[in-house]
Amino acid sequence: MAKVTLKSAEELRVMREAGRLLASVFSYLDKQIVPGISTMDINHWAERYIVDHLQARPASKGQYGYQYVLNASVNHVVCHGIPSETQKLKSGDIVNVDITLEKGGFIADSSKMYLLGDVKPYAKRLVDKTYESMWQGIHAVKPGATLGDVGYAIQQYAEKQGYSIVREYCGHGIGREMHEEPQVLHYGKKGKGLTLQEGMVFTIEPMVNQGKAKIKTKKDGWTVVTSDKKLSAQWEHTIAVTSSGFEVLTLRDDETIPTAISQ
Repeated sequence: MAKVTLKSAEELRVMREAGRLLASVFSYLDKQIVPGISTMDINHWAERYIVDHLQARPASKGQYGYQYVLNASVNHVVCHGIPSETQKLKSGDIVNVDITLEKGGFIADSSKMYLLGDVKPYAKRLVDKTYESMWQGIHAVKPGATLGDVGYAIQQYAEKQGYSIVREYCGHGIGREMHEEPQVLHYGKKGKGLTLQEGMVFTIEPMVNQGKAKIKTKKDGWTVVTSDKKLSAQWEHTIAVTSSGFEVLTLRDDETIPTAISQ
């Protein structure tokens, strides 16, 4: 397995600032994402804010040949939704907006679900339970725990709600590169996998499906959808392992760290 890079206190300081800036992008977009806009509008607003206001770099643009600054994944799109001028958001839609930002040589990565207008209760429940699933995984993070503990916490909670976990995509180490070791699975067994150490930084980003876990990639080579066309939701934060537990580097102003929910 490739080596996991532990971050120094100074590197964590820089990553904390990148995370704070990224969180501010979502605060800015909160006022903009409403029915009637296109997913390309979101992309343009985010790019201008990151570049002009924050003097930072949208890290996804140009990565792996991708030409946009974010993914906008609507309804049954699991991940990697490509921004489009023609895709107009409407009342009842749920959309995941996934953004990366680089500042000072380090990258932060986060995504947030937006519920537009009159969202059906079953869609809101999926979004809420996916958020809680992510926090189950985050609360499992501490030195001496394993990645299996993190994946187990997410999987157990999501499946108890009647949902399925997408297994083809996972969280990842992050730092100077967008994708570093380790891979962070959103399913697993307690006590298995890599042991967590202070200084590790990685994302936790479960993709949770309303129906079956099976997915497929569209002909554009990017957009991943549920095979059964049922809804999918995702949330993501960048997490640092501290001496006593975890720090959420991308925590937004509208969030407080929830207490652990019993399994």
